[in-house]
Amino acid sequence: MRILCKFLKWVIGLIVLIVVVVYIFNLHYLVTAVKSTLLKGHSTAFLQDYRYLPTRVVANDTISTPWFVSGSYNKVAPTRDLVKMHEDLKTTAFLVIKQDSIWHEAYYDNYDKNTIGNFFSVSKSIVVAALGKALELGYIGSLEDKVKDYLPSLQGAYSDSLKVIDLARMSSGLEWEESYYSPFSITTQAYFDRDLRSVMLSLDIVDLPGKEFVYKSGDTQLLAMVLQESTKQNLSSFVSEYFWKPMGAENPALWQLDHKGTGIEKAFCCFTSNARDLARFGKLYLNHGNWNGRQILDSVFIQRSISPGLASNPEYGLGWWLVNYNNIDYYYMRGHLGQFVIVDPLNELIIVRLGHIKGQQTLEDPHSEDLYEYINEVNNMLRNQNVK
Repeated sequence: MRILCKFLKWVIGLIVLIVVVVYIFNLHYLVTAVKSTLLKGHSTAFLQDYRYLPTRVVANDTISTPWFVSGSYNKVAPTRDLVKMHEDLKTTAFLVIKQDSIWHEAYYDNYDKNTIGNFFSVSKSIVVAALGKALELGYIGSLEDKVKDYLPSLQGAYSDSLKVIDLARMSSGLEWEESYYSPFSITTQAYFDRDLRSVMLSLDIVDLPGKEFVYKSGDTQLLAMVLQESTKQNLSSFVSEYFWKPMGAENPALWQLDHKGTGIEKAFCCFTSNARDLARFGKLYLNHGNWNGRQILDSVFIQRSISPGLASNPEYGLGWWLVNYNNIDYYYMRGHLGQFVIVDPLNELIIVRLGHIKGQQTLEDPHSEDLYEYINEVNNMLRNQNVK
């Protein structure tokens, strides 16, 4: 009995010590992280984590616009290599839209066309699209506007030099470590903290902006804060009004927040939708901002978004990744664990992938191997159709 009492005292003491350390060192976000990831059997954010974290609805219209379905819908079997990829990387949704019609569609792991999942950093492209609309509507004067005009509390040696465009093209000079698996990284804190605005405004601009591309989720979060300050709308409402409703999304989306009610969107991640609806952004950019005869987003802004943001980095535009592969200039949205919306403008193709595991990526190539393989196997499927 004495041994049991000593053990219980030791456990209680340890718990008290952990709680004290968490709050003294401002690590309270780790409690949320443990509850919503580790206790759910995951070591990092995952597709269904929106169920355990606060969200805001991105409303769709009462009248939706379903996709056309190709006469060749699912008539060509996926290649063996593509099937193996889906198995190995635990794909949940794979969609190919060819010339504005769904040509191929497959779902796994109990997903279907309406099942939603977290598309993670795909959200960054949506935030930049919202920037384009805010410019068009005059909420933001120019890409050259100083960020401090909107966020006067921004700090750091180079905070006065930071421009809106620097946030869109990932060249902010922000003090930030892009790490998804370290519990103590700023990325993890931003994902789970309940006061994301305070977290962001506590960070310094430590390097001269506009000089070098460095991928930082914090850049997109600051950009979203600029949008909220300038439009006086939360990001979910703005995207709903100017994109989700006009594009005829069939389902509402969700956007994770730092806290319930009046919280701000975790804009660098966490737009949660299904493959069919998210593909609408691919179509919008493929058609230069025109949606079935209505100009939703300025074509000049879109062209700038899918062109290199910095001459020194041809792989990233404004919110979109860029790659020339087999002499085709692809542009694409991508997110943690291998979420993709890939646009092939030459052949009018859109490829959407949602799943649990990302393909291998080397330090030498900013694009992961699965990107190339998805493109290759879809093209092999199209060639198989032509053979028939």
